[in-house]
Amino acid sequence: MTRLSGRVLLAVASLVLPLAPSASVAQEVQDVPPVATEPTEKPAPYDAKLARLSEVMGAVHYLRNLCNKDGEPEWRQAMQQLIDAETGTEPKRKAQMISAYNRGYRSFASVYTTCTASAVAAEQLYRNEGATLAVEIAARFGN
Repeated sequence: MTRLSGRVLLAVASLVLPLAPSASVAQEVQDVPPVATEPTEKPAPYDAKLARLSEVMGAVHYLRNLCNKDGEPEWRQAMQQLIDAETGTEPKRKAQMISAYNRGYRSFASVYTTCTASAVAAEQLYRNEGATLAVEIAARFGN
C-alpha cells in the first residue's frame, strides 16, 4: 500500500481554499480498465474520507466549470495527481477514487445545466467541505 502523500493533499486543499465561487462543463476522470494481475490490496484507514474528498472534488469540478466560460482544468488535474500519488499499484483503490469523483461530477451534472445562484452556493459549500477533508486527512494520516 502506498503512503498518504500529505503534500498532495495540502496541494488539493490549497486549490480548494482560495477560489472565488464560479463554476462550463469539463471532462470527467476516465475509468481505467483493471489490471489482469492485481496485487493484494489492503484498505487504508483514511479510504472513506479519501472517497468523500474524491466525490467532493468531482462535484466542485463540475460546478466551477458550469459558470466559468474559460473552464478550470486544474480540478481534474489535481484529482489525477491525488489518484496517482495515492493508488500507485492498487487498481481497486484507484477505481474506487475514480468512481467517487465521477459520482460527484455526475450528481450535479444531472441537476444543473446552467449556472444559477444555488449552483454557486453548492460549489462554495462543497469547496469548503473539500478543504476541511484535505486538511483533516493530511493532519491525521500525512507523512
